[in-house]
Amino acid sequence: MKALLLYRDRDFEFPSELPRKLDLEQELSPHELDLVQDLELVTLFNVMSRGDRFLFEVAMRVMLASLDDPGAIVYRQQVLADCLARPELVRELYDIATEAMDVPKKASWGWSSHFPASILAGAVRALDMYMELLKRLRGTADQHAAEFKSEGFSNLFRTLQLELDNEYFETVRRHLKQLRFKNGVTMSAELGGGNVGVHYVLRSPGSRRPAWRERLGLGPKNAYSFSIPPRDEAGAQAVGELEARGLNLVANAAAQSADHIRSFFAMLRLELGFYVGCLNLRDRLVAKGETFCVPRPLSWDPPSLSFMELGDICLSLRLEQPVVGNSAYADGKPLVVITGPNSGGKSTFLRSVGLAQLMMQAGMFVMAQSFDAGVAKGIFTHFIREEDPSMTSGRLDEELSRMGRIADEVSPRSLLLFNESFAGTNEREGSEIGRQVVRALLESGSKVVYVTHLYDLAESLRLEHPDTALFMRAERSEDGRRTYKLVKADPLPTSNGEDLYYRIFQTR
Repeated sequence: MKALLLYRDRDFEFPSELPRKLDLEQELSPHELDLVQDLELVTLFNVMSRGDRFLFEVAMRVMLASLDDPGAIVYRQQVLADCLARPELVRELYDIATEAMDVPKKASWGWSSHFPASILAGAVRALDMYMELLKRLRGTADQHAAEFKSEGFSNLFRTLQLELDNEYFETVRRHLKQLRFKNGVTMSAELGGGNVGVHYVLRSPGSRRPAWRERLGLGPKNAYSFSIPPRDEAGAQAVGELEARGLNLVANAAAQSADHIRSFFAMLRLELGFYVGCLNLRDRLVAKGETFCVPRPLSWDPPSLSFMELGDICLSLRLEQPVVGNSAYADGKPLVVITGPNSGGKSTFLRSVGLAQLMMQAGMFVMAQSFDAGVAKGIFTHFIREEDPSMTSGRLDEELSRMGRIADEVSPRSLLLFNESFAGTNEREGSEIGRQVVRALLESGSKVVYVTHLYDLAESLRLEHPDTALFMRAERSEDGRRTYKLVKADPLPTSNGEDLYYRIFQTR
């Protein structure tokens, strides 16, 4: 059986064993590390996980494995809609799957034992526990299947009802009863060369009891037996070895069956875990009174990006008060350039776009009144970094090195977010590098959102792309205060740095 709650036709790839300590630098690629750092995703993962290490890793891996097909995103959105409508049932299913992860420990079962009898006994105990959990899943499906509308949950419940019917449970119960061998192990063997036993076959124990004459020794015997003296250790060891040969195949089969059921529960736990993380995030946003919506994934061509009151969700999760949202309409415009005064909300706006795109392509809701965007094949960030304290390289060298890594991975239909990039040199050189990078990316079929204070760069892009670019500017009131709102406006040859001077050193 497969859960198929994240993908329509396959399971999600997830490591079978998680390392004891989470190390992002070891587990993520440089590109993924940049996304986590630049978009401040750890804040989002912490809220989704509520301190649970497993849920943190699930949220991280699912979100970073972006979907690039609108149909696959809609499939996941419909599953999420069911989860939002029935959160208690989803958490109950997740608890059942989580309980199944403790079965091997409770059953004292695993592959560490080298004795077939021990392996078989542990596997039988584990299968007994798994059957009870499967019955609970089946009961939930019988009672609540009609309440779920998505294709993912409908298929899961249908599979549980068809494959876990009463006949299945009765058959398993009967087999497990036989595998306990309460009346001893019955097997057959043949004599090979040198009177060595060969062709050991485990037999079903006979159900016919011997007749009373045979039990009293008054009639003919159908079988002959002998008993090993209590102190005959060598004889007991020899019989144990014979028994192990007969049990070996059935012990392996029982252990593999238990492993198969555990793998189903593990995948069910993983896929439900992502939606439990979404429920945790939803609860936090509702408590804050933030607005969120189901985004609309669109095809990439023509380039689409439009939204209303889009906010930086990670900033909101760190603050007590609601954050300022922004609206934009950039459909048909592969380039968006944002300028304006310092501390005006440009970087926050850029992060909000990246977070919304990433969450949409994970099948999640976004913190906005509406959000429509083309589905990208890759999402890349190139944000300004602090100066290298070791002084092994300059800031510009570091920026160019990161840009080189992005160039190796970027492909058509990519979304690239630049935040004050190539500002580690003078304006003329930084603007020229920025122009060449933007030009190459646009020619390759990518979409670029660029925050810059380099007027030379912004003005040249405005002249070069008068009809295919959207220019926005952070608002500044007459007294220098920031509203953190961005409006459609051409770049200005000033960043209003004097506002910071007055705010720090003087009063107007």
